[in-house]
Amino acid sequence: MSLLILMRHGQSVWNAANLFTGWVNVPLTPKGIDEAIEGGRKIAHLGIDEVHTSTLIRAQMTAMLALSEHTGGKTPVVQTPQMVDLTDESGETSTVDWSKANGPSEHILPVFMASQLNERMYGDLQGLNKQETREKYGDEQVKIWRRSYDVPPPNGESLELTAKRTLPYFSSAILPQLDAGKNIFVAAHGNSLRSVIMDIEGLSREEVLGLEVPTGTPIVYERIEGNWKRIDNF
Repeated sequence: MSLLILMRHGQSVWNAANLFTGWVNVPLTPKGIDEAIEGGRKIAHLGIDEVHTSTLIRAQMTAMLALSEHTGGKTPVVQTPQMVDLTDESGETSTVDWSKANGPSEHILPVFMASQLNERMYGDLQGLNKQETREKYGDEQVKIWRRSYDVPPPNGESLELTAKRTLPYFSSAILPQLDAGKNIFVAAHGNSLRSVIMDIEGLSREEVLGLEVPTGTPIVYERIEGNWKRIDNF
């Protein structure tokens, strides 16, 4: 048995400003920070063996703030090698990883960052006010861009395209660790998590359009012998 813990980032600065964010790299608001911490308290007692987050700061902040409440006693360590070329006294050059941690590995909680877990890229809408965009293009057109499965905004991604990058990463980097018995914490975004939940729960294209992923709220699944079960009381 293993656990998959999903959490959408807390409220970002552009969530609060009602702007399309996508891949624009904005941080959390004070409310978002509180949401991440509260979400972390809810999962503080659950074992976590590995963490995956996106390359966007709002998801990374959420992951670290949530983990600050965890009772496991491990230190989150981002797994991004810092490779440096060094030349010794003999003139020989070697490449070394300055981020390498020596000593017992059981005190380290590995954190992996992947762009495949990033939010849907909103293309030409990124940075625009949502209400002003509705007034310009009409409610129905903006609804299609935001909520249809396979129609992307101009020069952006649909949920279908988001799933095409998110799910291969989930299958190759996360699912094998779950099947090995590890508990995995994923801090990501509304649309990247919608694609994962759609796959886990077998939702249709129509059903996923009504799926809302609240900010800073943990969603927990149990995986036993390849089968999924959502846990509401954890």
